[in-house]
Amino acid sequence: MMRRRTTLITGCTALVLALGATACGGGDPVSAGGGDKSLDGQTVTVAGVWSGSEQQNFQKVLDAFTEKTGAKTQFVSTGDNVSTVVGSKIEGGNAPDVVMVPQVGVLKQFAEKGWLKPLDKDVQSTVKDNFAQVWRDYGTVDDTLYGLYFKAAHKSTVWYSPEALEQAGVKEPKTFDEMLENGKTISDSGLAAFSVAGQDGWTLTDWFENVYLSQAGPEKYDALAAHEIKWTDPTVVDALTTLGKLFKDKQLIAGGQKGALNTDFPGSVEKVFGPKAEAAMVYEGDFVAGVAKDQFGRTIGTDADFFPFPPVGDGKAPVVSGGDAAVVLKDGKNSEAGMALMEYLATPEAAAVWAEAGGFLSPNKKLDLASYGDDVTRATAESLINAGDSVRFDMSDQAPAAFGGTKGAGEWKILQDFLRDPADPAKTAAELEAAAAKAYGN
Repeated sequence: MMRRRTTLITGCTALVLALGATACGGGDPVSAGGGDKSLDGQTVTVAGVWSGSEQQNFQKVLDAFTEKTGAKTQFVSTGDNVSTVVGSKIEGGNAPDVVMVPQVGVLKQFAEKGWLKPLDKDVQSTVKDNFAQVWRDYGTVDDTLYGLYFKAAHKSTVWYSPEALEQAGVKEPKTFDEMLENGKTISDSGLAAFSVAGQDGWTLTDWFENVYLSQAGPEKYDALAAHEIKWTDPTVVDALTTLGKLFKDKQLIAGGQKGALNTDFPGSVEKVFGPKAEAAMVYEGDFVAGVAKDQFGRTIGTDADFFPFPPVGDGKAPVVSGGDAAVVLKDGKNSEAGMALMEYLATPEAAAVWAEAGGFLSPNKKLDLASYGDDVTRATAESLINAGDSVRFDMSDQAPAAFGGTKGAGEWKILQDFLRDPADPAKTAAELEAAAAKAYGN
């Protein structure tokens, strides 16, 4: 408890600077309640997808807010279908005050339905000071800032067993082609190069997005994400062709295409870091570290490490991210206190609470990297912050759920079919375009 108190006291200074007001006693209490217990007796209800350790760690942030302001908090786990659950609560007259939204497309949907309160001027000012423009853009709909990105994911990390690479005599690759060549050397030594989680379609969208962002560039990425260009664009076919080099090479994938299609995300991590290793590398976001550490007892940085997703061709190394944005609902019973929570979440002080607990990355550029508990997490966080406005949000999360977020349909299924048979990238691109046009309505 003493450690948290120390964090909060020093964090108050940051809050004062960010708000331009007295935040730590004396003067008038600010809306974020900087130690004046200005929200005593009030309760803020927060809904989000988190459960298990993520919910427990977020609760530490909410507890710190309570200690600072006097406001009580109540967290409600929605499960994966945030939109349906929140919609039902609004209709039933039981809307939460704040929702942690995991997809840009859902945030936009909420805003278009008129469910959200714009962030007030104090919160906007803090967000402007502490977050790169790209994160503010992803929280904005029709020139109005609604969302504050509190938690981020770095989805351009390839995780590997240092022992496996050492035994094969290969080092971290600097290009995508070198990564595939290293993979062949690894497989010649008796271990498959990659574990691919093809049973989960979302992992395949992440593979595509990294290749596409590097190969086609950020402008094309933005245009495709908004469906301003078609999925039949030559850049899409080129990216699928590049990805197909991996998918069609049975030597590179543990169990070949069939094995990949029967492997879910946790299983893909197990094949690299579990008791019986079947592969040397697994691509996915920074959250791989949590599975490797918590489920398989790996020491991050020693027997589990990562390298940045390597650039494709003449492109730059991609930085694809995901994240959870906090929004305030108009129909919440205590939306004013909800806005005070938003103001707190925008500070490095709030981010530091979860960073110290682990399993967390923050897009808040003012957060001291020393807050993270290990060097590997610190490195992924630094990479995310240093990418600045070149970060691009997960493309499938920006799409309508019917295209980019539905099991057995849309992009997820089509890329699974492509993994099964990557022989015709142009045909796959045409199928993606047909599904996208239907989902986007254009």
